[in-house]
Amino acid sequence: MRLNDEERAMLAGALGAVRRWAISHQVAVGEFFDAADFVPVSQAHVMADTESLGEAGVRFLEGLAGAPEAERRVRVPTITDPRGLDFAVYRRLGQTPEMAALEQRTIEALRGFGVLMTDTCINYQTIMAPVRGEHMAYGDTGVVIYSNSVLGARSNFEGGPSALAAGLTGRTPRYGYHLDACRCATRRFRVTAIPRDLSQWGALGGIVGEACGSYWEVPVIEGIEAVPSSDALKHFGTALASFGSVALFHIPGITAEDAVFAGSPPPAITISQDGIAAFLGRYAAPDAKLDLVVFGAPQLSLFEIEAVARALDGRRVHHETTVLVTTSPEIKHAADRMGLTSRIEASGAVVAQGICFYQSYAREMADANGWTRLMTNSAKLVNIIAGYGYRPTLASLERCVDSAVAGRVL
Repeated sequence: MRLNDEERAMLAGALGAVRRWAISHQVAVGEFFDAADFVPVSQAHVMADTESLGEAGVRFLEGLAGAPEAERRVRVPTITDPRGLDFAVYRRLGQTPEMAALEQRTIEALRGFGVLMTDTCINYQTIMAPVRGEHMAYGDTGVVIYSNSVLGARSNFEGGPSALAAGLTGRTPRYGYHLDACRCATRRFRVTAIPRDLSQWGALGGIVGEACGSYWEVPVIEGIEAVPSSDALKHFGTALASFGSVALFHIPGITAEDAVFAGSPPPAITISQDGIAAFLGRYAAPDAKLDLVVFGAPQLSLFEIEAVARALDGRRVHHETTVLVTTSPEIKHAADRMGLTSRIEASGAVVAQGICFYQSYAREMADANGWTRLMTNSAKLVNIIAGYGYRPTLASLERCVDSAVAGRVL
């Protein structure tokens, strides 16, 4: 890789051991992907949940954070993905004091770098959305695909160490979706029926993702003329990234960039309402006892929080079913102020801030609470959560609420 004078100085240790680690890590990543050089970034987003870090990972962070302040402070605004637990509700969910202690150590270490503890996977809806052409170093796949596609920013999927390194150096290797060539369309899909709710937008993302199945595929989705909401595009994108590892999509006339093919456009694959229904049908479990309903992954926007509150108003969750609603700390504060949190919790549901369910010791919570059957309106979550021992069902928000009240899958 071509390095400028400052980058060579960092690599030589002239700016301290922490930045030397950071740039060394980035050089290794860049050389793996044949990056020619680095590109400056204006923001980094770190995935560092304690379930993934474990004791060894937390000690690694603590070791770096023990350096002199001038050597460890991030150079660009650096924010965090959801954490492993919410200290206000973790005991109610069957999480342990040991988990909380590891979480607190991680928070203290990250704060030592000057990282802003935003604890969210929807920073584009709550913190500061990037603009077209802005280079970022984002970790969460849902953040990357939304920012690349809807907003026209530029980021690859950055692993936790790589995102922290980008915060420390203010740059990232110039490969992948930082390059014009990688942003060209490669696949075509034509939709003949517009999804009716967020679970169907997620189902559509899952169908396209499974057909692509590669980080380097860039699908074009045709036939969508009415502009979807931010939440619809969020659920579509997170499912597309989850089922297909896709980091960029184009919807002509709606997303930020033109859908340009490097060569002749390939034939389009048609997706009908029957296809969406069949995808949902894969997760059907009529009349099964319902242990848990999760609204999250991605975290809920304020509008989604309000929709959950409306659906639960005047109702009571079945005594054998748990309802968990997760959102960002900023939206939780707004929901508290507007009375939405109290309306939701009056039903017996739990509202948690700053967490993501599958990054929160999901298997341990299942064991502690006897949870097996999970229902959600997030296609991303149903794709992930079976690996933690759950049997997931995908349905609309309204059907999820009706089922939670009944205590069984309706």
